[in-house]
Amino acid sequence: MTDPIADYLTRLRNAINAKHRVVEVPASNLKKEITKILFEKGYILNFKFIEDGPQGTIKIALKYDLVNKVNAIKKLERVSTPGLRKYTGYKDMPRVLNGLGIAVLSTSKGVMTDKEARDLKIGGEVLCYVY
Repeated sequence: MTDPIADYLTRLRNAINAKHRVVEVPASNLKKEITKILFEKGYILNFKFIEDGPQGTIKIALKYDLVNKVNAIKKLERVSTPGLRKYTGYKDMPRVLNGLGIAVLSTSKGVMTDKEARDLKIGGEVLCYVY
């Protein structure tokens, strides 16, 4: 697999389109950090790290509106790819939907959102947009 983050986002996107409640993805430290950010920002209901085998899995419970059956995640968009990396400084930090969405960045201080990186005045690689 050449792009595990794109695979992670695609599995989430496919589970949302199929109206699944739970999705399982192969684990990595970067995927675990992205999952924690999605949980903290309220885009997923819950998550669990399962240590089975050499890699392990992440079990993610998706969040739906009970009345309209609409998911909390409208769009997952991969920005930086292995073929074309996208880096940004803190002054040029992207604002997703004018601040309503989040951009997930990989920085020297770890994986964080665009707002946290702007507050710490550090830049990094823009991994994905979520809204």
